[in-house]
Formats: sequence, C-alpha cells, structure tokens
Amino acid sequence: MTRADLLALTPDSLAALANRGLVKRAAKDLDAGTVPDVSVAGDGSVEGVFPDGTRTTLPGGGGLEGASCTCAATGVCRHQIGLVLAYQRQAAETPEEPAADTPEAFEDWSPGTYDDEALARVLGERALTAARRTYRTGYAARVHRPTAADPVASVELPTCTVRFLVPGELGYVHTDAVAAMRGEVVVLAVWAFRAADERGLPGPDVRVDVGGKNAGEGTVTASGLEQVLDLADQVLLEGAMHAGPVLGTALHRASRELTAKGLHWPAAAFDDLAAQLAAYRERGAHHEPERLAALLAEIHARHRAALAQGGSPRSQVLGTDESAETPLRRVRLTALGCRVGGDDSERTADVYLAHTDTGIVLVLKRRWEVAEDQPLTGHDLAGRRIAGAALRALSAANVVSENATRSPSRVVRLGTGRVSKTTVTPVGTSWGDLPGTVLARDLRALEEELAAQPPRLVRPRVEAEAVRVMEVADVRNIGYHAGAQILRATVADAEGSTAVVSAAYSPYSPGALDALAEALSEGPRYISGAVRRARGTLIVDPIAVLTAEGVVVPDLAPGDGGAALDPRGAEEADPLSRALSDGLAVCAEAAHRGLRHLPRGVRARVGRVADGLRATGLASTAALLDALAAALDGDDPRRTVTAWADAQIRLTTAVELR
Repeated sequence: MTRADLLALTPDSLAALANRGLVKRAAKDLDAGTVPDVSVAGDGSVEGVFPDGTRTTLPGGGGLEGASCTCAATGVCRHQIGLVLAYQRQAAETPEEPAADTPEAFEDWSPGTYDDEALARVLGERALTAARRTYRTGYAARVHRPTAADPVASVELPTCTVRFLVPGELGYVHTDAVAAMRGEVVVLAVWAFRAADERGLPGPDVRVDVGGKNAGEGTVTASGLEQVLDLADQVLLEGAMHAGPVLGTALHRASRELTAKGLHWPAAAFDDLAAQLAAYRERGAHHEPERLAALLAEIHARHRAALAQGGSPRSQVLGTDESAETPLRRVRLTALGCRVGGDDSERTADVYLAHTDTGIVLVLKRRWEVAEDQPLTGHDLAGRRIAGAALRALSAANVVSENATRSPSRVVRLGTGRVSKTTVTPVGTSWGDLPGTVLARDLRALEEELAAQPPRLVRPRVEAEAVRVMEVADVRNIGYHAGAQILRATVADAEGSTAVVSAAYSPYSPGALDALAEALSEGPRYISGAVRRARGTLIVDPIAVLTAEGVVVPDLAPGDGGAALDPRGAEEADPLSRALSDGLAVCAEAAHRGLRHLPRGVRARVGRVADGLRATGLASTAALLDALAAALDGDDPRRTVTAWADAQIRLTTAVELR
C-alpha cells in the first residue's frame, strides 16, 4: 500500500509540522547511515526500527499528531521526521513507485469540499460546536487558493493562519494557534473556503466575510456608523480651533460604543480624532491638521464603503466582529528592527517581528514614562529588557516563544517567566530565508502589489501592514536635505528597479540618521521598512539595515546627530503633485479652522486650488473643489460637510494611487 500523503510532504511542509532544524538533523542522520528498517502494514501504518532500537510508528489515518515513538522526546521528534524521509527515499528507489523528488502535477483543490460530517469525524464534534459560535457572530478571512507557485491552500483568520499542507488530507493541517484551538480554527478555515467557493470567488487571494447576523442577506442598508457620524461632522464644522473638551469626551464615548458593536476600525479613528483635539488644546507636538483631516475623511469613507455593494467585505472596512487575542503555539519570529517614538511624557518602542510560518509581520509594543529632567533617547532604551532580552538584542534576533498571543491588529505579546520560555538568538542570515510575502526581491512586483490594494482610508487598521524586507543590489545618491531634516537615498534591486529610502530626523533618536547613512554607504544586503507609493515611486521609511557586519537599527544607535552628512538639494515637486498637495493643504486648513468659521481668504483659496487642479488635467477633482467652494458660500451645513468629504477622499486617494 502506497502512502501518497507521506510522499506529498515536502521539506517545507515537514518544517511547518515540526521545525526546520529537526528536518535538517533527520536528513543528516539518514545521510550518515542511521536508516530505519521500514515496513508498511495492511492498514497503511508505517513502522520504522532504527539501528539503536528506537521504534517509530506513523498511523494509517494520516497526520503526524497520532505518531508514536519509543524515544524520550515529546511531540514530533527527529525519528518521526526521519521515518517520513526514509519512506520517501525507499519509494524513490522502487521502480513502480513515483520518485519522491519528482515534481507532482499541480493540484487545484479547495478545502471547502470537506463537509461538516468529515470535519466532525477528524476534528471532533466539539470543534464544530466552538466554530459555530464564531460563525454566528461572523468573522473575516483572507483565502489563499493553491497555485503552481505556491501549492499550499491557506486561510488567514483574524488572529491566526491555517495551512492545508497536503491536498485532501485533514491530518496535515498546520496552524499557529495553540493545540486547544486547533480544531476550531481548522473548521473556520474550511468554512471560509466554502464561502468563497459558493460566492464564485476564484482568485488566488480573496477576502470574505463568513457568517454573522447578516449572513445570507442581500442588500446592506446601514453601516452601523449612522449614530456617530453626526459627531464627526460636528468636529469638522467647528474645527480643532473651536472644539471644546466636551466634544473630545463625546468622541471617546462614541469609540466605546463602536467597539461594543465590533466596529473596531472606525472606533480607532474616533479615538485618534479625540487625541488630535486634545493635542491641539494642550499645544502638543502630535497635533497635525493634515492628520485631523485624514481621520475625518476616513470615517466618512468607511461609512460609504460599508454601504457599497460589491466592494471590500464589511469586516475589512469596519473590523466587524474581530475576536480578542488568540494564544499561539510555539512560534518562531525573525526581528526586523525597532521604531522609537513618543512625546514629552512617554517613549514607545515597536519591535517588528516576521512570523515566517504565516508570512506576516507582527508588532511587539512597549512604553516607558519619561521624567521631566530625564531625556530618554532610543539609545538609552536599547538596554531596557523585554521578554528577558535587551531591546537592542531583541530587535535583531530570531525569537522562539512558547507563550505568545496575537491580536486581530497583529500586535503580539510574549509571555515571561519560567513556564513562558522565550529564547533570543542573533538573526544571522535569516532575512534571506523570509517568505515572499515579507521579502521583496523584485521592487517592481512590490509596487504592483501595493497598487492593487484598496485605498488606505478603507483598509483594515492592522499594525505593520506595509512593513517589508527588500533585497538591495545597489545604493545611489545618499544625501541629506537640511531644510526638511530628511536623509534620502535611492536603492535598486538586481533588475535595476528602484525605490527611495526616506528617513526623517527624530529628537527621540538623534543618532539615527548618522547610523543609517553609514549603513547605506557600506552596501547593505537588505533593508526593512514601511513601504508606500507616492508620485509613482516606492518610498521606504527604513526600520533596520542588514549589512555584512550585522543588523543596524538606526533608532537605537548612539550619537547626537552631529555627523557631517552629504548635502542634497530639495527636490522640486512636479505640477501634478503640487496641485494635489495644495488641495490637501486647503482641505486640512478648512477642517482645522472649522467649516463654520472659515475666513473669506480660505474660501477664495479653495477656488484657486480648483483652478490649479483643472490646469493639470484633474477636471473631476477640480469640480469637487468647486462644489466645496459653492457650499461654503451657502448656509447648508450638511451640504458643506458632504462636499468637503467628497473632495478630501478624492484627493487622498489620488495621491496614494498615483
């Protein structure tokens, strides 16, 4: 009897089920002659007896979880992996069997073909009962269908990822959720595939809403934001200059109400809006009129997108019914650097960690209070300990944790203590082994990926969404813009496609630009950073640089910023970019002052900006500014708010997608 499931297991699949080190050790033992005596029973079970007497059995029902071994190891051991590899090698030497290293024909299949009876038989009725509770409240899923390039079917749930490693075999499903939740999340993943199949969504990467109180309903008639939208409009009409503390309190209350309904993304926007008003009242450095305008536009955009038919799923727009933190099984993370921020009263550190099994980036957050007489820089924080390791070590390390939790917004927490063991080792060359969803070797392909995303105003509010690692073949034109306090450089990949690395000076990390300039001049191998598109160019806000000497984390670097950097002249904006920037600036000023309180000069400026947009060929956008100018001259507040939102959303999206 041939075990097709064992023959289908690739080294990557085995690494997911165990770990890559165990697979390498098992293969090394076989190469050294430690080969088991393999036999196959009539029921399909495979037994191996190793030279030292160790006896290992793989059950005929599929999967390694039911495997047994007489060695002292707990969980999947090297003997079980070695038996799989030995069986594959033995099959390759048998003429009537297909060679294990011969590429199999790509099989286009869907886990959605499993019915609930099959799920209950393999995973247990308890798993289905737990999954039905989640189904009744509803959940979001991102379905990755198998392709020739990536033959593994997978589903990204709000707080974990499920991968179906072998077509048609439920025994070989890998998830980063803990064992107690494994059955439930596998069922949810199967149901997500089933929903995508039933709705005729054949793409290799699709998003679906599954279950929920609106499951099966056709037209959506409400976004859930109707009761709080007037509050955001009040902020826009009064502006930051005239909004009192009572309005800020009302915004926080609205955020709590939205959170209770599961509308997490607009709830976060209301919290940020309240923070902007508070920062203005307190003359805080965090207040930015452009940020205030963007938040008001986001609230309106999410309301409109949630009502639109055939657009992004509601859960992606509103964060509907996102679950709380989910505990993860033993996770392996690769650090991509650290970003230091804060204000006069606190410092924050965000450590970015690539989860290689799922191909996403998570964020570990920490904050410290700052005394009035204690300047606390990123270099001062570098020695602070997180999960038992210094921040400088954690930010450039491979991390293995046996007690971690992940939130829907991709924030990860690492447990501490003797039971919650976390190990930290140098990152070495791990960046080069990251999956393609994190590591970008082709900058042109990365730009196309970003261009295909929905507009930022309606995307999920997840941490590190745009963080990538880029392989660098060449660095050109390193220079410092003294007026803007920005260091810029052009980097190229092996094919010559380019991106612009742009880093602004931060008083909390005064030595960052000096360290970044030195690392770029040394010829980096990789750069990690948050990536966005602007004016048809990839812009990288760098987080860390991997050179031949190791990982450089600029925000943790020593120094006072006194190094001499090569000057670089300011780049002159093209007419189209200048016209769009002028449009965003006048809309931001209108929101800052309040639409009810605009002086005649600002109203006239709206008209001039419309003329500038029209002159560059943006006639539709200019028409929206004309409509805003006309509304400002009227006495209908609702019309004025709608006209402003139309213009701000159009301008923001145009700048992003250009």
